[in-house]
Amino acid sequence: MMEQSTIAVFFLAALALAATPGPDMLLIASRSATEGRVAGLATWLGIAAGTYCHAIAAAFGLSQLFLAVPAAYEAVRWVGAAYLLYLAWQAVTKRTEAARPAEAASRRWSLPTIFRQGLLTNLLNPKMAIFVLALFPQFVQPEAGWVAGQIMVLATVLNLVGFAVNGAVILLASRARVAMAGSRKMKALSRYLLGGVFAGLALRLAFDARR
Repeated sequence: MMEQSTIAVFFLAALALAATPGPDMLLIASRSATEGRVAGLATWLGIAAGTYCHAIAAAFGLSQLFLAVPAAYEAVRWVGAAYLLYLAWQAVTKRTEAARPAEAASRRWSLPTIFRQGLLTNLLNPKMAIFVLALFPQFVQPEAGWVAGQIMVLATVLNLVGFAVNGAVILLASRARVAMAGSRKMKALSRYLLGGVFAGLALRLAFDARR
């Protein structure tokens, strides 16, 4: 079993990381501001699920593939960038169905789709895999037994801290959505805002140097 002091130190590190604005927070905030709290939560759930997947990959050594085979890293990076550009195009061009109820009509994607987008955005970011591979082993204690279990505990702590921080972001950003209600110009602007976020993340992933 992991020592409580180790978990406490990791909690502080996770809090510092979660409180630092980054791509995940930007995506969650923009989704919440344009489509509401439920959509923002679905995005976070997808990202959290992706974090668990990266943790499992790290536990079984799969993340080391990106370090050992640079071509694999580059392939995932460019596929991820292409996927984000596709989401940007959809955000701008996909229209709301007028026949749906008012609250649901403000959401251009179904919740399962929003969850899947958050999940794939996280999974197709090789930098996240490298981040987990670099950070988690610093807090794993082999003498405590079951390394894979410890890594999953760390992933859970990271997600819980992320939920606390991004939950506040979701609530604050969704309030901005109230000001956009009833305005066609603001609704159109929200589409371009979300599309711009996806496009920006794509460019960041495509051209940001590997570290």
